[in-house]
Amino acid sequence: MKNRTLILLILLFLCGNVFSQNKLNHKKQHTMKLNAGIVTDKIAESKAFYTKILNFGITFENEFYLLLHTPDKSSEISFLLPNHPSQQSFFHKPFLGQGMYLTIEVDNVDEIYERIKKQNISIKIEIRNEPWGDRHFAIEDPNGVGIDIVTYAPQDEK
Repeated sequence: MKNRTLILLILLFLCGNVFSQNKLNHKKQHTMKLNAGIVTDKIAESKAFYTKILNFGITFENEFYLLLHTPDKSSEISFLLPNHPSQQSFFHKPFLGQGMYLTIEVDNVDEIYERIKKQNISIKIEIRNEPWGDRHFAIEDPNGVGIDIVTYAPQDEK
């Protein structure tokens, strides 16, 4: 009985030591959040587009800056007036309307597509299924940013 107790105590000690080492070796994960920003003169147009067409909410706004959030508040996008004296010169140049896109993942792309079509928004890529599993369509915001609205689906097994 003494041997069993001793073995049990040794095992408990070793297991406890392993767990405490795992805690020491585990690095703390730091939170990182992405907020895409567009430097543009079209802040009012951007606000109308994202709030009325895509149902974004307003997180913050003032005379030179607008911060919007997705309906579930998981993501944000901001708009900043070019050449604003409150900003460093690095953030003065306006976006030129090319070479940028955003993907918005939704639960039901067909529902969003029908709602947007009823608002007479120009559809840049009609709704379609892709071989890799996406079902999506694309529109364009007032700044020339392509907006890909997508529902991901697993690829068919072949």
